[in-house]
Amino acid sequence: MSDKKVDLLDNLFHEKAVFVHMGGSWGKEKEVNVIKSGGIWYKKADIHEVSVNIIDNTAILLNRITLLAVVGGNEVTNPFIVTEVYVKQEGSWKLGSLSFTKLLPPGDH
Repeated sequence: MSDKKVDLLDNLFHEKAVFVHMGGSWGKEKEVNVIKSGGIWYKKADIHEVSVNIIDNTAILLNRITLLAVVGGNEVTNPFIVTEVYVKQEGSWKLGSLSFTKLLPPGDH
């Protein structure tokens, strides 16, 4: 995503994939277009924790990250838990869902 390789992402994303961001949610076509156009540029993710749970043909990844991104021309840094859900079909994994949940700073909850 940081390299904006939309051809590879188009192949990785399931046709029915959903994407949840701080500014809304949408499907595969819009996500690919947002990445291609630079509407959201995932510049750098510092990964702090990763967990993977596989249930039959579904893999659920939870990643605690600090994301440096450019959104609408503005550079922003946010702490997130990113949830990725993959489904295995015909021997290959496809991304079915990608959700960013912003973490509150300590003491703000």
